[in-house]
Amino acid sequence: MSYSATHSGPRIFSGNALKCIAATTMVVDHIGVLFFPYEALFRIIGRLAFPIFAFMIAEGCHYTRHRLRYFLGIFLLGAVCQVVYFVASGDVYWNVLLTFSGSIPVIYLLQEWKTRKNLMWMMPFSAAVAAAYVLNQYVTIDYGFWGMMLPVFVALIYPEKGEKISGWRHLGRVGLLTLGLVLLACDSGKIQFYSLLAVPILLLYSGKRGKGRFKYGFYLFYPLHLVALQVIAWLLA
Repeated sequence: MSYSATHSGPRIFSGNALKCIAATTMVVDHIGVLFFPYEALFRIIGRLAFPIFAFMIAEGCHYTRHRLRYFLGIFLLGAVCQVVYFVASGDVYWNVLLTFSGSIPVIYLLQEWKTRKNLMWMMPFSAAVAAAYVLNQYVTIDYGFWGMMLPVFVALIYPEKGEKISGWRHLGRVGLLTLGLVLLACDSGKIQFYSLLAVPILLLYSGKRGKGRFKYGFYLFYPLHLVALQVIAWLLA
């Protein structure tokens, strides 16, 4: 995945820096869940993680040259996590990697619609959105329907490949992310409004990948840190 460095505006946070922020706040959130369940500050800090990762999923879908590989990498990680959750606790609550696995095909269909400029492609895109909604009515999925649609909101305003991501276009996609976060918060509960704290951070995104090629490392970090925290919890118990 090759990130664009062409959009204007402050260039403070690279893609890797944003993922580090998301990973760190995610760990804080899960520490709060396991060890400090009555301390709201941990959960508030943790609200930054999901919108940043959702934004980067949209980036990944736009810049990847291997669509199927990108989808399978995230889906298989999510599936493995789900099997582990079920064996350990009987939990069938779909994890966030499976949430993003539902976002990615919808984004791909959106890209086809925008590239081909043919209204016929609106039909499979609309059908995919409807399928995601129906799925969320029958399966408990992390962050629900609006969470699954959050990367799609961001992807709505991407240019075609090779076109410049202008400063105004970047503001637009962060604005659509903000709208998605408001809808998610209205659906999920008041604490989710703290996810809006991620908006000013995303406005400072440089459009560059950053040093290092972590690929799926940040998504692999998700199950690994959960295992580590759970082991610590068992030892303390």
